[in-house]
Parts: sequence; structure tokens; C-alpha cells
Amino acid sequence: MHNFAQITRRKSKRIYIGKVPVGDGAPIAVQSMTNTCTTDVAATVQQIKELERVGVDIVRVSVPTIDSAEAFKFIKQQVSVPLVADIHFDYRIALKVAEYGVDCLRINPGNIGNKGRIRSVVDCARDRNIPIRIGINAGSLERDLQEKYGEPTPEALLESAMRHVDILEKLNFEGFKVSVKASDVFLAVQSYRLLASRIDQPLHLGITEAGGARSGAVKSAIGIGLLLTEGIGDTLRVSLAANPVEEVKVGFDILKSLHIRARGINFIACPTCSRQEFDVIGTVNSLEKRLEDMLTPMDVSIIGCVVNGPGEALVSTLGVTGAHNKSGFYEDGVRQRTRVDNALIIDQLESRIRAKAAMLEAKNRIAVNLIQVEIRHGKEHPGDSRHERLFAGRDSILAVR
Repeated sequence: MHNFAQITRRKSKRIYIGKVPVGDGAPIAVQSMTNTCTTDVAATVQQIKELERVGVDIVRVSVPTIDSAEAFKFIKQQVSVPLVADIHFDYRIALKVAEYGVDCLRINPGNIGNKGRIRSVVDCARDRNIPIRIGINAGSLERDLQEKYGEPTPEALLESAMRHVDILEKLNFEGFKVSVKASDVFLAVQSYRLLASRIDQPLHLGITEAGGARSGAVKSAIGIGLLLTEGIGDTLRVSLAANPVEEVKVGFDILKSLHIRARGINFIACPTCSRQEFDVIGTVNSLEKRLEDMLTPMDVSIIGCVVNGPGEALVSTLGVTGAHNKSGFYEDGVRQRTRVDNALIIDQLESRIRAKAAMLEAKNRIAVNLIQVEIRHGKEHPGDSRHERLFAGRDSILAVR
């Protein structure tokens, strides 16, 4: 399918969160955060693995106490996804998780004590090659800024961010990214626009405290989507009062809808009417649940009749067009001789989707292996990096035909 989107990414510096490249044109990374008690190592590890299963790129873990920093050591040992430690006020916690191999520190330098303590954390991060995220939130602005502006404004969030940026720059530390989150869409969007024009570090996007699963997804899609279409943003988190797994799903749905990244099944389904020849809504809902473990990018159209079905199927990886008793089945835009039994449509579609995914993944593995061979032989392309090429290779098969 032709990509009509013309998004020019904002130029930014490159940092790495573990092996995940961030900024300077690298694929936009999807992040989430655990909501378990960090000292409950087993529960936290289990949740991180659930997030990994649906494709998360980076996971943030709150580390509010020294005890939770000790727990972080054992959590880090049991997962492979890069971990960001969320730390407020206590510089000793930052030093401790750095010792235990944290991949990024989420701190606001001005909030962790005197200049000596700030320098000790920044020096430790530099020595261990650990990036920092400055996280500004409209709900926790400094008291003097609240008094100066009267209420959270884009200018207030920008001023707060630049204070912390200035601290790191004076310490000659450039390996950081910044976020300026707010629960109000317009406030967040304008704050990011101002910040994007002032610094060239990567930006982490989010509408903070966006709400429940439905309303939060809508607010996040609007706010994050607006910024992404302007080329702003290098990582993102959809903040929902819901299972963190849903945050990852919505994050990738936002990226898929803008043709920025593709992971998992993109279902194209009709809203249904009396022309439908099978239960479209039930079919799509069941398949979404059954196939949520799949990360292979694929467009699957499920249309209940022949009015729009053939047209959608022509531009999908796999497509179904409703017909009496048995529906038409398309693969790579070509109608197949075998049809789908409407009475068994969910099972049959799941089987065919998984078979197609296995074939695409085999092609993808060949492509990634070729990249690895080129890297070993020194055949880097201009502007490429080892980690970025392998990272992008995980979702490089996009509706292949």
C-alpha cells in the first residue's frame, strides 16, 4: 500500500537505552512502566515479561527506596528488555541502581540534592555510560514556577525543563532525553513544541495521567499523534489507568496508524450492517485476543460482504470477504481457490494468519542474518549503526507482497 504520510523527523542526538537506539532517526521506541510493588521481585519480573511478550522496547520501574533498589538488582538479572529506574529525591538510590546495571536513570537533577550529590550521580552515569531522562510533569512543577505563572503553562513546563537541562550541560553531560508531560492535550503538545525548538536531545512523548483504557487511549492518540506527525518524538509511553500491556498495544497502534512502525496484526474490519455474512465483530474480537502474542507486522482485512471486501483484500496481506456459508479468502491481494467456512471462521483464520506470519518471520530472519554478515565484514551503510539496523530489523517485514 502506498504510504501517503510525509513525516520529516526532527533532528536529534543519539543515545542508547541498553541496546535500543533513541534519537537521530532511530525507530521510535515504545515504553511502558510496571505497576507492581518493586520489592515483589517475582510479580515485577512477571509483568515485565508480559510486556516483552507484546513487544515493549523499554520498561520503566519505580525505585522509591533502598529496599526497592536491592530488589531491582534481582529484577534486572531476570529480564532482557532495557530498564529505566524512576527515582525522585534520593541520589543514593540512583548510585545503587547504576551499580546494578540500570539502562537509564529517570531523574530531575535539581531534585536530588546539593551540587555535590548531583555531580556524583552525573559522574557515575557518565562512567557507566548510562543515559538520563529528565521528566517534567505539569502536576509537580517547582513552587516558584507555580507562583510565577499561576498555573501550568507551556512556558512554565519549558522553563522547568531548561533548568534541569542547564544543570546537565554545565556538567558536560549530553546523554539525556527530556519529557514535558501534562494531562491536558493542548498543554502537553505546545510544551513539546517549545522544547523541540530549544534543544536537540531526544524527546520522550506522553500525555500523563491520561485516564482509563478508552479515554486515555483517545487522549494519547490525539496528543502523541499530533506531535509525531510534526516529526517530534523519539520514544513514547501511553499512560493508562489499566494493565500496562494495554499501554504497549495502544502505543504500537498509534505508530501503525501513522505508518511509522508496524508490529503485530493490523486488523481492517467493517463496522458491520445487515449485509454481513458472518459475525464480523465477534470474529475480530476473538482474533485480537488469540493473536496478541504475534509481533509480525501484517494487514488482515475482515469484511462482512462483497461491497468493500474485495477492495480491502487487494491491499492486505490476508483478507476475507463475506459470502453465504463460505467466504472468499485473499493472500497478498490474490483471491485463493480455498474459501473460509463461516461456521469455523475464527479457527481457520487464526491458522492461516499464523502460517503466514511464520513464513514472513523466516524471510525476516534471513534479512537480519544478512545484516549481521554485512556488519561482520564491515559493510556498514552511511549513517547506520549496528544496534539500529538490528533493532529496525525486528519489524522490517511490513505487509510484504
